[in-house]
Amino acid sequence: MEHGRVAAAAAAAGKKPKVVFVLGATATGKSKLAIAIAARFDGEVINADKIQVHDGVPIITNKVTSEEAAGVPHHLLGVLPADADFTAGDFRREASAAVARVLSSGRLPVVAGGSNTYIEALVDGGAAAFRHAHDLLFLWVDVSGDHHELLEWYASARVDDMVARGLIDEARAAFVVSGDGAGDYTRGVRRAIGLPEMHEYLAAEEGKFAGEAELAAMLERAVGEIKRNTFRLARRQAEKIGRLSTLEGWDVRRIDVSPVLAARKGEGVECSEEMWKKVVWEPSEEMVRAFLEDDEEEEKTTTTKKKTAAADVVVDVVPKTVVAGGGGGDAAGVVATVATAAADVAI
Repeated sequence: MEHGRVAAAAAAAGKKPKVVFVLGATATGKSKLAIAIAARFDGEVINADKIQVHDGVPIITNKVTSEEAAGVPHHLLGVLPADADFTAGDFRREASAAVARVLSSGRLPVVAGGSNTYIEALVDGGAAAFRHAHDLLFLWVDVSGDHHELLEWYASARVDDMVARGLIDEARAAFVVSGDGAGDYTRGVRRAIGLPEMHEYLAAEEGKFAGEAELAAMLERAVGEIKRNTFRLARRQAEKIGRLSTLEGWDVRRIDVSPVLAARKGEGVECSEEMWKKVVWEPSEEMVRAFLEDDEEEEKTTTTKKKTAAADVVVDVVPKTVVAGGGGGDAAGVVATVATAAADVAI
């Protein structure tokens, strides 16, 4: 109930209500961090993924499971029919209402998702009414520019895991071979990466006009295309967030998860989980706590150092945005870079 106490004090003092955003490309751990923040600070998560807002294909869309949600309430997750249209304007309206409901219950809204055009519409749409009415903190989980091969590796490994958990059967169940919607991947959940790429294989399988070897080759090509498109999406998302981080009123704190991915690749999940806590969670927890307590002066003028058995973890808050492929120079937002002397860290 820590946030409830702080929120009540802020409201009594006439301060703006606070909202935390978790930004990041696909496969960088946004959902994990958002859920951890909500669990720690008595919050609720508002989904900002334009595909996950639809019902259906939970493996392909990588929706959080009940186990992963760990009891944290989620809003705008799987609430629309699979073929429904949902514009950025629709998201601004529905997300604003969800944030208001969470705040009215005395809890912390945590907005998380990869649809950055929708997030920008919420924050700056309608003459930036939402940004002017709320105190906002943006946490950006990112992979540094010289480690994009790690993100490509992890995105590929995650697709392999999705295949193992039933991606092919899920795509087969959603496949429309004829009639309305056949071959249409332009609406609703059917825009998700993982459905259009499977079309050729599923059509051949349904029509029984390919042999076993040819079908196997088509499936391999489809999975490869899913991996490539996932990585392309991640690169576009990172570039978009880099631009957003330079906008006026966007207090963006960047957390480099590159060493986290390196540890997962080199040493496995168990090691990576421990290091995620040290490199991602602990600095994020400190930043959110300072934000909720209005401890901005200390947050902007000090460097917090945490000794670990493996390395020093340093959180630097600097008045400049530094992003691969992004704009340099002065930035209105503030970016925190979490670095570590050790290469073995995890997600």
